[in-house]
Amino acid sequence: MSVTDAVAGRRAIRAFVPKTVELEVLTRVLDKARYCPSGSNLQPWQATVLTGEPLRALQEKLAVATPQEPAEYPIVPPDVGAQYTARTVALGAAQYAALGIDRDDEAARTAFRRQNLVGFGAPVLLLCHLPRIMDRPQWSDVGMWLQTVMLLLREEGLDSCPQESLSSHARLIKEHIGVDDATQIFFCGMAIGYRDESRPINNFERPRIPLDQQVSFRGF
Repeated sequence: MSVTDAVAGRRAIRAFVPKTVELEVLTRVLDKARYCPSGSNLQPWQATVLTGEPLRALQEKLAVATPQEPAEYPIVPPDVGAQYTARTVALGAAQYAALGIDRDDEAARTAFRRQNLVGFGAPVLLLCHLPRIMDRPQWSDVGMWLQTVMLLLREEGLDSCPQESLSSHARLIKEHIGVDDATQIFFCGMAIGYRDESRPINNFERPRIPLDQQVSFRGF
């Protein structure tokens, strides 16, 4: 698979088939991902990968938990502005349209959002954390590592869904995997498995703004 195909084929999958993901494949992906960019070679990313009973036990805890206060970090800045809010709204509209959920059906919307807690049925969950001493440049490094992992998963025929939403239960997750809350910040989960090709939620057109609204070229 070319890099172009991996980028084009990668998307946040929200319906997985019940197919086992082999440890050998995950190990191969994560071993290759070690060579992603890292400023000053700090390599700040850390992760715990769950499947089977450890994953089910965490999901049972999440099912009855309430979001923590204060939040681990703000997922979206509180005053992000209308331009960026519109992009979030457009994505939500496309998702719920694919699911056939009406705008006013809050019960159905809530039920779908709660699928985050079980990784949309994925058999594997990667939990990404990093030392609290790291700053914004290192958060960027973690993002590059996560993207590298997702593209390598596509190369192996696997799919993923990055889940910042799980940060609302960061302390619970850290306690479950034996990570010190005082020294580690939880960033996100990543559901890993094989997509259900038949589900509309995995096939809707993702809204993206035109390139000329993001990038300018000069001197060419």
